[in-house]
Amino acid sequence: MKVSELIAGNESPKKKEKYDILSNFSIWTTGEEDKLLEKLKDPIKLRHLDEHEQFRVQALIRKSLVTKIGSQDPTVVANEKPKI
Repeated sequence: MKVSELIAGNESPKKKEKYDILSNFSIWTTGEEDKLLEKLKDPIKLRHLDEHEQFRVQALIRKSLVTKIGSQDPTVVANEKPKI
């Protein structure tokens, strides 16, 4: 395309494509995290999990797969993990 065409507002005859960059997006989890997500299908108090599971929940929170609700005696809720 020439500069004069750009100034005039003429577009190239090329077909414009629309890209969906999130169509094949998935979040990688370990087998242990998958098992914990299964356990967290229903909301549960964080204190009801053992220390190792609480550590894993923190990783899942950073991956946005689990939401923590409350600051004192928090509850954790597993979000839906996209299946691809």
